[in-house]
Amino acid sequence: MARPVILGVVGDSATGKTTFTRGLVRLLGEENVTHVCTDDYHRYDRAQRAELNITPLDPDCNYMDIMTQDLAHLSRGNAILKPVYRHTDGTFDAPVYVDPARFTIVEGLLGYYTSEMRESYDVRVFLSPPEEIRRQWKVQRDCSRRGYTTDQVLAELDRREPDSEAFIRPQRRYADIVVSFAPGESEEADELDAQLILGPDLPHPDLSPLVASGQDGISMVDRGRDRLVVIPGRIDPEQAAGIEEAIWQRMHFASHLRAGRLGEFTVGTQLHRSESLALVQLLVLYHLATATAAVALGGAGARTGHRPPPTPIQAVPAQEAAS
Repeated sequence: MARPVILGVVGDSATGKTTFTRGLVRLLGEENVTHVCTDDYHRYDRAQRAELNITPLDPDCNYMDIMTQDLAHLSRGNAILKPVYRHTDGTFDAPVYVDPARFTIVEGLLGYYTSEMRESYDVRVFLSPPEEIRRQWKVQRDCSRRGYTTDQVLAELDRREPDSEAFIRPQRRYADIVVSFAPGESEEADELDAQLILGPDLPHPDLSPLVASGQDGISMVDRGRDRLVVIPGRIDPEQAAGIEEAIWQRMHFASHLRAGRLGEFTVGTQLHRSESLALVQLLVLYHLATATAAVALGGAGARTGHRPPPTPIQAVPAQEAAS
């Protein structure tokens, strides 16, 4: 089997890493995806961190050398014996044997911290919602799932802020795609705007033919070597379907992945769908499929070697996309 394609998803606590990757796993097929959380490489359990007054965001609180070694093994298609950290009670469980599948998704706090780790990924995503939104998400998650009170979560956020600034946020400079979901015209969870910064180290599809003149269409502006793309949360569903179809046509070699639906997530027990989330996930899927094709043809992946300029994507009429 060819080596696995590695996707990195890095961001601070409660930035939506699990929600973001869940749709990709459904589409790729759980049997085809190995999931690794770098939180498992914490050096200290929750009680020890309190005694030492250290946060899990600090590299000194993590076995960075073992994390780097294991990522290198996975990128070569080799199995690892991975530690296990239990978020439910802040303790460690027995390590587990992890055999890389066709795709490996690595998510966590410090995945891009060293150059050796960054070299292991085919695609690097960094999630960076506005800080006030992240704090809301963390309070909701940690109170409902991890047994904290609101005051405890807010106090811990304040305690972690220096380490977030020093160790987590600087990693966004190494991402191929920086994603920020934030309220625009609507505060609803399924209508959040998506702002993407597309870096220069991957051949992103040229979305310029899809830019719309109205306020409910995607917009785009170049910022030096980067490109900013904004997808409104209230994008017209027919227009979103046309954009999705146009991107799918650019990766016709991965048409077998179209069986599932992107953009779905749950709030409590209710299922929601976000058009902006679906388009961002599809863009990441485009890069995973492109890297897979490059590896299958004997190449090192999409990140290395000479790359031709991206071919513009032509919009697909809504009626054709719906057919």
